[in-house]
Amino acid sequence: MSRSHDVVVVGSGPSGVHFAWTLLEAGRAVTMVDVGRRGSPLPLPEASLPRLKEELDDPVSYFLGDAFEAALLPGSGGEYYGFPPGKSHVFEPAPGFGVESRGFAPLTSFARGGLAEAWTGGCYPLNDREMASFPFGWAELGPRYGEVARRIGVSGAEDDLAELLPLHEHLQPPVALDDHSRRLLATYEDRRSRLRSIGCRVGRSRLAVLSRDHDGRVACARLGRCLWGCPSRSLYTPSVTLERCLERPEFRYLPGLEALSFRLSGGRAEALRVRPLAGGADEEIPVDRLVLAAGTLSSSLLLLRSLAGEGDRRQLAGLMDNRQIFVPFVNLRQLGRPWSAESYQYHQLGMALDGGSPSEAVHGQITTLTTALVHPFAQRLPFDLGTAVRVTANVHAALGLLNLNLADERRDTCRVGLADGTEAAGVERLAVRYEPPVGEGARLRWVVRRARRALRRLGCWVPPGMVHIRPMGASVHYAGTLPMTVDGGPGTTTPGCRSRDVENLWLVDGSVFPALPAKNLTFTLMANAVRVAEEEFG
Repeated sequence: MSRSHDVVVVGSGPSGVHFAWTLLEAGRAVTMVDVGRRGSPLPLPEASLPRLKEELDDPVSYFLGDAFEAALLPGSGGEYYGFPPGKSHVFEPAPGFGVESRGFAPLTSFARGGLAEAWTGGCYPLNDREMASFPFGWAELGPRYGEVARRIGVSGAEDDLAELLPLHEHLQPPVALDDHSRRLLATYEDRRSRLRSIGCRVGRSRLAVLSRDHDGRVACARLGRCLWGCPSRSLYTPSVTLERCLERPEFRYLPGLEALSFRLSGGRAEALRVRPLAGGADEEIPVDRLVLAAGTLSSSLLLLRSLAGEGDRRQLAGLMDNRQIFVPFVNLRQLGRPWSAESYQYHQLGMALDGGSPSEAVHGQITTLTTALVHPFAQRLPFDLGTAVRVTANVHAALGLLNLNLADERRDTCRVGLADGTEAAGVERLAVRYEPPVGEGARLRWVVRRARRALRRLGCWVPPGMVHIRPMGASVHYAGTLPMTVDGGPGTTTPGCRSRDVENLWLVDGSVFPALPAKNLTFTLMANAVRVAEEEFG
């Protein structure tokens, strides 16, 4: 590969595709380098989940896998979520990528579209308080949230959560609620003052899910198949935007290549070193301007390997992730009611627990358990399996799960570097070390108490012993290793996300976040990528 291209982007996740699309709309040429693993086509695209179970030739293999790998069995660490066999390509590693971790359970993706090919669609804009340590605020990012919403379709409503989730342009009406979510929201409205008095707000989730047809995609048909992949593409994934990019003659997509490092000369990246997955010798792609959108861990590893080639074996401090807490509950008002599998499967409601500062605030997603998450609940009930199954069947319509996200801040004790002794393999592995903040145990107990109290006021009961504190790394909201700063030195980026180590290098993934509020960061990744493309490359 000998010819240089104007802008070379590594990675096809949410930030990569929206950065590329912004440049393409401005008439710029873009080359995207990607491993780009793909899954199988979704079967029977017009069938609902019940019909799919009935009409598939081998439903057991499709839903659980040939070795039942998708079943969350007792002893699975308390998890309530599992990924179906059809999403295995999202998490399949690349040959040259490896991690040695302590205090952190990392997930990475080399799929076409990245980890957001398996996301639940939460689109939560940051407000000015949450961006206090960012070198810009809502005035700069708000229009970009609206632009991303215009492209992908985001549904939501102006309600109590709008105080924490600023309204932006191009917001579709919210998706239709299932019966359980509708009853929870009605209970909140009836008891609003009592819940607000304890700092709790409930409202509609902001979702990358169409409530009406948009840009060639159809509105959510409530097939109940979200976990296994939306056959109508009502639930947005980055591969949708990648397909739009592929329609443009200025776009060159190079899948099947793993980016390993880039060659430096005089403080500039001269060429990107890639390894074909099909085999053969490493190759070089000449670069003029290089943009890393491979995810915080992968982009950090690319930079560290490249600097090591110049004799610089530094570490990058400040790795962050949202600690998550799963709180299952039973809505007593739903006992004995019927339920339907034909609904949007993930969180339809959100909950906010106020804090004295953004770092103390908590954001939650409320999922009513219709289909995919029921068997982990059953097996954790304090009964024998037969009794637990019967109990679950009788209370199915009343089951729910509150997923709480906590904020994180950059600390020197959380860092990434190159693992010692891995040079002999030809590509060095990443070493990840994460230390939770001092006093985290007390903070987690305080959050759980607040969540229990809020759920009680909503008429819900939390079964004892079933709250699950997820390991760090489980949320996959990684950030902070190369933060944006107004002034800074090595290991930082400018407000425009330009590296202060490499003159012609930009990063547009979570690595540049100087703080991590208690929200899914994917929507902000996309909006920031649009901002960088417009301001730095316009």
